[in-house]
Amino acid sequence: MKALIWSRDNCIYCENAKTLLQQKGIDYEERKLGEGWTKEQLVESIPSAKSVPQIYLDDQYIGGFTELRKYFTQKGE
Repeated sequence: MKALIWSRDNCIYCENAKTLLQQKGIDYEERKLGEGWTKEQLVESIPSAKSVPQIYLDDQYIGGFTELRKYFTQKGE
């Protein structure tokens, strides 16, 4: 499994999402706003995005940290 996470600096939910992915042993690509990535690119990729983090697992859109945690809870992980 591989993840893609859109994030930004000073975002506790972004940090929590990355920590959860690490705990699950999932490699991730981080696209950090302001560090080579823009809000426009985020909205182009995820038109409904209003905040970060925004997370994909194996090309499946999950949502934010709350949805990521729910995803793993529902899978029994």
